[in-house]
Amino acid sequence: MNFKTRPVWFIPVVAISLALLAAAVMVGAALLRGPAPVDPDAPPRPAPVRSSGEAQIGGPFTLINHHGETVTEADFAGRPMLIYFGFTYCPDVCPASLQVMGAALDQLPPEQRAEFQPILISVDPERDTPELLAQYITAPAFPENLTGLTGTLDQVRNAARAYRVFFSRVEDDGVSSDYTVDHSSIIYLMDREGRFVEIFPHGSAPSVVAARLQAFLEASPA
Repeated sequence: MNFKTRPVWFIPVVAISLALLAAAVMVGAALLRGPAPVDPDAPPRPAPVRSSGEAQIGGPFTLINHHGETVTEADFAGRPMLIYFGFTYCPDVCPASLQVMGAALDQLPPEQRAEFQPILISVDPERDTPELLAQYITAPAFPENLTGLTGTLDQVRNAARAYRVFFSRVEDDGVSSDYTVDHSSIIYLMDREGRFVEIFPHGSAPSVVAARLQAFLEASPA
């Protein structure tokens, strides 16, 4: 081994180390000097401002339900929505998330469970026809009143954009027509006016989701 040969990162590391050392010396000197004298004629500094706002998640959409009917967000007004973006050909992530949704709702009393409208919005409109969605949403572990929504690719993209959902078609190989869809895996809780309340990331425990749904109903009675 040639010990005279330095790795290519040696010079940048030295430069960074010297810069950090110089910064430390400057900070130390400032601490020794103490606070800068206050100019009595200087105008007062404005107090720091803290801002807050609602998350920009959700919004208008126009899609096709599993009965073949055109629907918008207005058709679900008055009921809290649990929304999941997935697709019927999804091998595991989507079924697992919908099962979590169903198990969480099953932990609620029947009258509370009936208040929520669970929704699956397909990110694979090419294959997910209303007829296919109608069969898929009846899986025993899924919410019993699950609504499936699909549409044109542009309609689905607009809905996904409103909910900050990522999805992208991925070819399985370069020969066959088989493909999958990479996508965000999140359950959205929206209130009775379609406003964002909370998200439940993939892997959330049904008991946790159920507790949050109950807390939401108690804080926002119909």
